[in-house]
Amino acid sequence: MAESTRRDFIKAGGAATVGVAALSASSYAAIQGANERIHLGIIGPGGMGMNHIRTLVTQKDVRITHVCDVDSQRLANAARAAAQDGREPATLGDMRRLLEVKTIEAVFIATPDHWHGPATILSLAAGKHVYVEKPCSHNIREGRLMVEAARRHRKICQVGTQSRSTEMDINAIRLLHTGAIGDVLSVRVWNSQLRRNIGRQKPSDAPAHLNYEDWIGPAPMVPYQANRGHGVWRWWYDFGTGDMGNDGVHDLDVASWGLRVTTHPTTITAIGGKYFFDDDQQFPDTQTVIFEWPAEGKNGRRKQMIFEQRIWTPYKMEGYENGCAFYGTTGMLLLGHTEGWRLFGPRNKELQSGTGRADLPAHHRNFFACIRNGNRPNADIEVGHLSASLCHLGNIATRVRRVLTFDPRTEEIQNDREAAAMVRRTYRNHWARPQGA
Repeated sequence: MAESTRRDFIKAGGAATVGVAALSASSYAAIQGANERIHLGIIGPGGMGMNHIRTLVTQKDVRITHVCDVDSQRLANAARAAAQDGREPATLGDMRRLLEVKTIEAVFIATPDHWHGPATILSLAAGKHVYVEKPCSHNIREGRLMVEAARRHRKICQVGTQSRSTEMDINAIRLLHTGAIGDVLSVRVWNSQLRRNIGRQKPSDAPAHLNYEDWIGPAPMVPYQANRGHGVWRWWYDFGTGDMGNDGVHDLDVASWGLRVTTHPTTITAIGGKYFFDDDQQFPDTQTVIFEWPAEGKNGRRKQMIFEQRIWTPYKMEGYENGCAFYGTTGMLLLGHTEGWRLFGPRNKELQSGTGRADLPAHHRNFFACIRNGNRPNADIEVGHLSASLCHLGNIATRVRRVLTFDPRTEEIQNDREAAAMVRRTYRNHWARPQGA
């Protein structure tokens, strides 16, 4: 693991930012003044992409000038939603054309997971700052290439784990980092809700409004299938990362933030599978994954993270549907995703509590502030890479049903050829295939 990983992580008592190392002035020289609008391009304005658009159009210091999607219907809807001052943005079906537009200073990438890495790397190379949705990568190798691209091109790259900019979460994590429950040695993470059955389908012709060739991109070509398309691609190995990468990554990110781990875990084990759903989805609906970090420093201790997923149980744990339970040597802190937190001291006495909601506008504002001032954003790509890698490692361990040994420096699984192959993916010959993948 590069030393930048350790340097960039949040320090005890830090409010929200993960490292404050300034980039060179040339990285944001195109922005002439803090009051001028930043010109944006939106790539993939579907579900979460439309959420971004609805929020962005209310912010007076940015303008969406271009939207891009391979689905012409979604593209038209996005253009209408992104209108500002009575003007709709230009529409494009090929992201290469959007990246050629010199006036675009930053892009939002809200594509399916398999496009996150390739689109981010291409955007950074084109001189754009990037806000990429979670999980930032489809696989571990892509994530490392994204970090390298952001550093090489000296651009801001923010990942869409908005808890990093949410006051409720910042306050809770500050308590942990200032010793409110002593030394935090273990955290339990849970992801529970009732997802829908995606059914069983057979290949068919793609709808006329979808450019399926470009939707597939650099992933292996497979025939179009209705339950592999919009909104359901996340349940397929070639295109998504399961619910661990979809919803679980938010809480895994908060868990690693609170646990103050500064690198990948070295030991991962898991068990799970499809216990409930009888459909085509490939990822497990039930998972338990355990991660362990070795002791660091002279007086360091090992640390552990336990992730539990049941996407067929809409029942709360510890009072929260999704969340984290941090266990310290003198207390416990329960943190519910977008709900609140409760801090307990000795003898289970509740000492403090807080409430709040995920703050997407704050995460946007942090991204734009960093474009202007050159600081690293709250959810910098290095942070996003480590959190996404927890999802990838957990999914790999669940598939092979073995204890994995991971080398954080080389980012390779040791002594397990089958599992090691899953650190990367197979690409087809395509213009977006990342170099070095």
